[in-house]
Amino acid sequence: MGITKHDRIAKEIAEKKGVEYHSDKGVDIRTSSQVIEVEVDANKLKESVSQLQGTNKARYLAVPNELVKEAIDYTTDTGVGVMNEHGKIKKRAR
Repeated sequence: MGITKHDRIAKEIAEKKGVEYHSDKGVDIRTSSQVIEVEVDANKLKESVSQLQGTNKARYLAVPNELVKEAIDYTTDTGVGVMNEHGKIKKRAR
């Protein structure tokens, strides 16, 4: 079995940010100012947003390009930002 879409996205963004991808537990990507959770399943957006709770850093959900609009709609009024699969911010975190 090859690399999963989730792992591919997480590794690419972590590499761009100059940090490690944490595949084991907790938030996938952690920088000094951001936490980024990668989600590739539209049905699990709620779970992923919950994973981002409890931090003072900017919280982001990174999703495949085809889920960006849905993720933006879902995160309205949550303070969670949205990135596309290449780490480009599509909605700023509050």
